[in-house]
Amino acid sequence: MTSCCTLEAMPSLAAHVHKPVWYLIPARVLLVTIILTLLSFAVSLFLGILGTLVGAGLRGIHPNMTFAYRHVALPVASVAAAVVFVSAVIMEVKHYRRARVLDQMEQQMGRAS
Repeated sequence: MTSCCTLEAMPSLAAHVHKPVWYLIPARVLLVTIILTLLSFAVSLFLGILGTLVGAGLRGIHPNMTFAYRHVALPVASVAAAVVFVSAVIMEVKHYRRARVLDQMEQQMGRAS
């Protein structure tokens, strides 16, 4: 009976691992901050428009949509941007330090072998 499948070893991950570089931290922080700020602006604008429509409907007046932009979406997005920026910086610095230590440990173990 012939076998149609063969068992092969998986390629080593060591070939795909690269040294951590500090200059990519600001790029990742800014990218995450911009994306999450835009997302929070969109969600808060949607909720602000819904709230403005409901409030105007209950009062029986014409809705003022600029209120949703100026007093809801912009402040919420500003606060979200600040929180996301600080959080992203902290997380990226922790990740960079951890990766650097692991890289150093791997180099030391490679020299000892």
